[in-house]
Amino acid sequence: MNDTDPVVIFGGRSEIGVELAERLASGATVVLAARRADQLDDQVRALRAAGAAAVHTVEFDADDLASHGPLVQRLVAERGPIGTAVLAFGILGDQARAEADAAHAVAVVQTDYVAQVSLLTHLAAAMRSAGRGAIVVFSSIAGVRARRANYVYGSAKAGLDAFACGLADALHGSGVRLLLVRPGFVIGRMTTGMEPAPLSSTPGQVADAAARALRKGRSAVWVPAPLALLAFAFRITPRFVWRRMPR
Repeated sequence: MNDTDPVVIFGGRSEIGVELAERLASGATVVLAARRADQLDDQVRALRAAGAAAVHTVEFDADDLASHGPLVQRLVAERGPIGTAVLAFGILGDQARAEADAAHAVAVVQTDYVAQVSLLTHLAAAMRSAGRGAIVVFSSIAGVRARRANYVYGSAKAGLDAFACGLADALHGSGVRLLLVRPGFVIGRMTTGMEPAPLSSTPGQVADAAARALRKGRSAVWVPAPLALLAFAFRITPRFVWRRMPR
């Protein structure tokens, strides 16, 4: 990756995405891609304060799959090869509603899995052509094993985790690398009103871990690190016990 290649945050309002952009901003061109891109003044100011050489905004609707390819092509044409692409968009959804409302269940999977697969495929093709770049994908501890309390969101994250792992292997040797970030419960806007789970993190802590992992060239990182052991325990817990777990 060249130092002049832009950092693009897909999901430009995401707390984690903006926090990570701040850590990558020094001397860089940053592009925030989000809905209502003309209303990202706070995020733009934060990135300028973090030392970004330039900050641009662009309209991006994750659920408009047909727009993904043209957007990636436009970014490359206007800003040059993408240096770091961060996929920071996603929704938690309402599990209780999803169990009765199929459209809501599909909406969660559409944003958290299908849209990610679409954008990742376009990004991988563009970055392969350039022969360089990094992609950051956010999975979740919820994707290790879907629970009764969140199986719609958890299943989408499980699919994304598997897809990202396979894509990382496919990109090996191409000059493009993929970092898979697996956080636990994140205390932020998306989880407002929810009781934090053990080993919770803040958006800043997740961004710190992701930035360190990028610098070290890692392919995956758990946030916090002890979650890796918890994930192993999740996988071997007997199903009759697992189905009774509240969260």
